[in-house]
Amino acid sequence: MAAPVTQPIVRIAELDIDPAELDAYKALLHEEIGASVRSEPGVLSLNAVSVKDNPAQIRILEIYADQAAYEAHLKTPHFLKYKNGTAGMVRSLKLIETDPILLRSKSAGR
Repeated sequence: MAAPVTQPIVRIAELDIDPAELDAYKALLHEEIGASVRSEPGVLSLNAVSVKDNPAQIRILEIYADQAAYEAHLKTPHFLKYKNGTAGMVRSLKLIETDPILLRSKSAGR
C-alpha cells in the first residue's frame, strides 16, 4: 500500500506590532526565522514582510512540510523564545489558513 500523500501547510500570519517595539520585534523575528529554517527540516520557508508605508503591519508566509512539521515547530526552543519574547509587542495576530495551489522558489543565489 502506498504511503499517504501529505500536503504542505501554508499559512499567512498577519501581525500588528506596537510601533515602539518594532526594532526589538524584528530582532527576535530575525533570530527565530534563521533558527527555524536552519535547524528544522520540516520548515520549508518563512518569509516576513511589512506593509508598505506601515512597517508595524507584518505579514509572514509560512510553509511547512506537513502538519507534524508545523506542530514540531511550535515546540522548539527558538519558537518559544520568540513567542514569549514578543507577547507584549504584538497588538493583534490573525492566522490565515490557505490551500496551496502552486509553490515554487529559487535559492537566493540564483
